[in-house]
Amino acid sequence: MATMSPEYAPRQGLPPSQPPVPLTKPAEWTPDPAAAQPSLGELVKDASTHLSTLVRGEIELAKTEVTTAAKKGALGAAFFGAAALVLVFSLVFLLISLAEGLVQLGLYRWLAYLIVWLLLVLIAVFAVLLGIRAVKKVRKPERTIETLKDSKQLLQRGPTP
Repeated sequence: MATMSPEYAPRQGLPPSQPPVPLTKPAEWTPDPAAAQPSLGELVKDASTHLSTLVRGEIELAKTEVTTAAKKGALGAAFFGAAALVLVFSLVFLLISLAEGLVQLGLYRWLAYLIVWLLLVLIAVFAVLLGIRAVKKVRKPERTIETLKDSKQLLQRGPTP
């Protein structure tokens, strides 16, 4: 005969457990009459409320992100501006050094500075010519003008019956 381990031995001193009570009929789910289904109008109203809340939240998030990015961009632009200003001031020293180098080559001081000045004038003329060329390439926004004309015509017609 096999021996039983103490874990599976029947308990002593406990009353015998009762068998479960059989159900007379299967349980059925019945809807709670107090929790009626919402009407279609209420569903549409709730959906539009939730949608407008979602859109407002997305707009606020976009504003926050754009503001943060704009602040970082402005700080970066300020650093670039400072660097450009220092570069412009250092350019003065470069031009003076160039003129003094021409003096060391044996030119009169006034002639050396005149040559540097003429070099700057030539650079400015070249920049002006490039600017004129770029401005001539600018075209009017034809597609925008066309869509504005179409919108104006649609608004003048009024609602269609």
